[in-house]
Amino acid sequence: MCELLGMSANVPTDIRFSFAALARRGGETGPHADGWGISFYEGRGARAFHEPEPSAQSELARLLRRTPIKSRIVIAHVRKANRGRVNLENTHPFSRELWGRRWTFAHNGQLKGVKKWPLTWFKPVGSTDSEHAFCWMLDQLQQRWPDLPSPTRIDRAVADLCAELHGLGVFNMLLSDSRTLYAHCGKRLCYLTRCAPFGTATLVDEDWRVDFAQETGAKDVVTVIATKALTRDECWIDVERGHVLSLRDGAVRILKPAPTKAGGAKPPRATCVPSPCGC
Repeated sequence: MCELLGMSANVPTDIRFSFAALARRGGETGPHADGWGISFYEGRGARAFHEPEPSAQSELARLLRRTPIKSRIVIAHVRKANRGRVNLENTHPFSRELWGRRWTFAHNGQLKGVKKWPLTWFKPVGSTDSEHAFCWMLDQLQQRWPDLPSPTRIDRAVADLCAELHGLGVFNMLLSDSRTLYAHCGKRLCYLTRCAPFGTATLVDEDWRVDFAQETGAKDVVTVIATKALTRDECWIDVERGHVLSLRDGAVRILKPAPTKAGGAKPPRATCVPSPCGC
């Protein structure tokens, strides 16, 4: 299985601390040695770095750990291959353009039979079931709306599509359109939100401790989501299987169906998750 790392913040934020832990899991403290990648959003665009080698042994990954690239949305991935060869085109995160926005996607798990689902506009470059699922999701969005819809409509559509893919196997996923970070839990995901009053945190995978009170502003809100907890002295919240999180400016909302009187289900609605930072 692969591991995921995502971040949503209300101000451009340095993710080197969290990425350091993920990078070590790519072949050193974890078995995810079949490639790695990370995308940093800047406006509608995204800077992306990929390699099919272990991140724990990568000079590029070490460079990124020393380089304070600040972003409001980040998606990162370390790969343990189960389908698709170990090469650059199969390395997450994947990206495509839709409605004039750069979409980025990373996946952990297996989706049995997804490659039989037809595609119209978007085609995979590599051979993974993950990239096929990403192309299918964008196809479905393009089919519903030729032009950019409201964020609320996209929230509902993404939740619907995740529910369909969830039925094929393990679908732990991160997805962004440059303004919202979506996360779906198929088996295991957790998150935490850092906001005032800020405390200290120590990584699980190496001896690195940060006092966030010295690194952040009083109004900063940063939510980090990962496959497994990255720090040992913070409270990580497990995401319920089948739930989709919608993260904007660090605020977390759960997208889940609202039951009707007849026992059916309405389109997913956003529910604010209580936190010390508000919603």
